[in-house]
Amino acid sequence: MESDEAAAAAAASPQGSGGTVTPAPKKRGRKPKIKEDSQTPSSSSQQSGGKKTKQSVDEKYTQWKGLVPILYDWLANHNLVWPSLSCRWGPQLDQATYKNRQRLYLSEQTDGSVPNTLVIANCEVVKPRVAAAEHISQFNEEARSPFVKKYKTIIHPGEVNRIRELPQNSKIIATHTDSPDVLIWDVETQPNRHAVLGAATSRPDLILTGHQDNAEFALAMCPTEPFVLSGGKDKSVVLWSIQDHITTVGTDSKSSGSIIKQTGEGGDKTESPSVGPRGVYHGHDDTVEDVAFSPTSAQEFCSVGDDSCLILWDARTGTSPVTKVEKAHDADLHCVDWNPLDDNLILTGSADNTVRLYDCRNLTSNGVGTPIYKFEGHRAAVLCVQWCPDKSSVFGSSAEDGLLNIWDYDRVSKKSDRAAKSPAGLFFQHAGHRDKVVDFHWNAADPWTIVSVSDDCETTGGGGTLQIWRMSDLIYRPEEEVLAELETFKSHVMTCASKP
Repeated sequence: MESDEAAAAAAASPQGSGGTVTPAPKKRGRKPKIKEDSQTPSSSSQQSGGKKTKQSVDEKYTQWKGLVPILYDWLANHNLVWPSLSCRWGPQLDQATYKNRQRLYLSEQTDGSVPNTLVIANCEVVKPRVAAAEHISQFNEEARSPFVKKYKTIIHPGEVNRIRELPQNSKIIATHTDSPDVLIWDVETQPNRHAVLGAATSRPDLILTGHQDNAEFALAMCPTEPFVLSGGKDKSVVLWSIQDHITTVGTDSKSSGSIIKQTGEGGDKTESPSVGPRGVYHGHDDTVEDVAFSPTSAQEFCSVGDDSCLILWDARTGTSPVTKVEKAHDADLHCVDWNPLDDNLILTGSADNTVRLYDCRNLTSNGVGTPIYKFEGHRAAVLCVQWCPDKSSVFGSSAEDGLLNIWDYDRVSKKSDRAAKSPAGLFFQHAGHRDKVVDFHWNAADPWTIVSVSDDCETTGGGGTLQIWRMSDLIYRPEEEVLAELETFKSHVMTCASKP
């Protein structure tokens, strides 16, 4: 069988808060944002709470591991030497009988002994119903998966906090680091670099300028135009068009997302070209933590921030908010995603441990957020939310509790008494990570396959875990289909058993 070694690989994220670049111990993962006046619990209570949390995480992981052959169609675990803050699928390269090969983007956040890098890997994605159950369950948490192979390394100028690919040409990616600029890379034409101490950083193909302070996390690419959106500590949202740097000479290029190269390549270029913004948008009162484009308009987008606000913008009407949702959550907002299959629906995730679903047609009541529903299933801050590319009511959320939850809003009203102990709408829980899950990404080429990364520094003292997994289709397919298939299987088993 082509898929016998479904192992895995974990990645997590050091944290770039505060912009410190000293060799002192680094915070990893998203900024905790703990208020000064809340840092008062006694050390003994903190320690006991920490032991209880660690114990519960380990117990949950042990329980989960025993169920892996039942829950998953495929699971690959890849242990990372250095943690990563971001993971993204790139273009599909080729297809074979049992596996497809696809680009995978992730980062390496080092301790300074070697440079920080942007990693372009080749990933073999096992096709549905190919992996054997006994091989799915036999993985080593400390191993590096044979399904993930490093293809190219780019030496990044600073930590990679966020990676986003351009939908029009997913070989073009944007990265956020602890600086005001957004860096644009053509990963195919960038030279492969050897990350050794003292090596010069790779040169971005384009630098997007416009922020007045560090922009670390909020980053999005437009699905309809080669536009880039960013938010930062300057409390602003900034919009660029990569097209502004594409000359008319490049109109015969094979891809609309092409970037005109300068003299030389990578580290040989003397200076990276830069481009200024199309617009700068002011309305937040604190750091902008995440941004998202409307799936149907390059001129409409939204943002969330540490001011607990969700703001909708329209570039055609100026630089002021179209709608400002005050108190969208009860704490800082960390993430937002706009539904690609239903442009009325927006998801938000927060430090208040909840995910909230908003309808653009009815966002507020007297200026205060009125979500359609509050999803309460995490026990720590939610760091990432993303809609499923295959079904408009399904989405995922990951958090500092080490869990990646898969929800279906359509199931909220259908909650049965049998499942009363689980939160409404929650139908799958990926518990394969044992520390905060800082990022994940649905695979558009294989919609129920997900890549996720966790920052394992608090549990193991370093490194991270990258996992690529696909739940069994018996879990998400329509109930009547599943029951019919199981009945057929039962009949087949009975027929085989009756034969001498």
